[in-house]
Amino acid sequence: MSSRGHKVLISAHKKENTYMEILPQITENSPAVLIKNKRIRLQMTQKELADAVGMSKFGDRTIRRWENGESQPSSIELKHILSFPEKVPFPNNENAPYKIIDLFAGIGGIRLGFYQTGKTNVVFSSEIDKFAVKTYKANFGETPHGDITKISEKDIPNHDILVGGFPCQAFSQAGKKLGFDDTRGTLFFEITRIIKEKKPKAFLLENVKNLKSHDRGRTYKTIEKTLKDLNYDVHSIILKAKDFGVPQNRERIYIVGFNKDKVDNYQDFSFPIPPFIEVSVGNILEQNVDSKYTISNALWQGHQRRKREHKIKGNGFGYTLFNEKSPYTNTLSARYYKDGSEILIEQKGKNPRKLTPREVARLQGFPESYIIPVSDTQSYKQFGNSVAVPVINAIANKIIDVLDTCTKKEID
Repeated sequence: MSSRGHKVLISAHKKENTYMEILPQITENSPAVLIKNKRIRLQMTQKELADAVGMSKFGDRTIRRWENGESQPSSIELKHILSFPEKVPFPNNENAPYKIIDLFAGIGGIRLGFYQTGKTNVVFSSEIDKFAVKTYKANFGETPHGDITKISEKDIPNHDILVGGFPCQAFSQAGKKLGFDDTRGTLFFEITRIIKEKKPKAFLLENVKNLKSHDRGRTYKTIEKTLKDLNYDVHSIILKAKDFGVPQNRERIYIVGFNKDKVDNYQDFSFPIPPFIEVSVGNILEQNVDSKYTISNALWQGHQRRKREHKIKGNGFGYTLFNEKSPYTNTLSARYYKDGSEILIEQKGKNPRKLTPREVARLQGFPESYIIPVSDTQSYKQFGNSVAVPVINAIANKIIDVLDTCTKKEID
């Protein structure tokens, strides 16, 4: 070998050694291995882990570099990832006295309100959205069954309470009489066929407040008559989330029913009296929010232009600004991920910002321990579609009060 060739080999060898020295050594206890093993235990992709721990837009790339040993997280970043909970925060209580089924479960907001009573055991759940299923499993440790329309009512376990939030759909105009047959082809029919077959002691259904006026009142009348025809004492009320300690002007209708054959004291039921707890938007805001939630100049200019146009037309549509002193926000919707215009937070010297996923969780009254294992876009959709947990919990307690004092015993 020539002297020149020998020098080239030595040079290449030196470069390789230098490169190996630059890269952190991947050992059993190195951050690369610890992070990867944590992610595998959580059954998450790199993007899902980045989203779950609240990293910035391209957090998955950072996770990938860490796992490949190309860079290292700070001690704070590593601790944050390794402390992410592996045990579900809201495990099912199989010894609880009342069995529940959770239909159109979403991310389990209604289930959570009942869980907080300490008296319910969920024996069946159903949800069709794969991202909602992921969030549900992360928090409750169970994967809901899929499309309820494909599941026979005979295969549903026996239960004491049926709960669900169902979409508002118009019913068939074919029959002149309002009743069960008019509901076919709607998701409400899925609820009624299960109630008809399993005859639970009670149910709680949640819907948008406009259900009462939908289709000139015919939709609600059909629902009420159908449930009464199944021998249930039916109650309904519109309640505001802001009256139950969450700073959101969210109005929803709640429909409660008791089986007259199984609950002899059904007339004792009354909806909860709102506690009118004073809160403000400041109660749900995070400190040191990532700049990715600040809206761009183009989006902010677009919001302002559209608001001016709406004002000229004489309507009040457009973005709405809130600050920490605001008593409450507008209603959070599943469309919040698009531009956040319904709830924007003022910032000094900056464009306003959107709420973070944790803030929208708080806006619906979800506990801090509730895990958000999905992207910002999905979390906005999920919490926007969910329920105000404190309202559900207040109603759940009133339902269980009736069942606790029921003297009628079922014959197996």
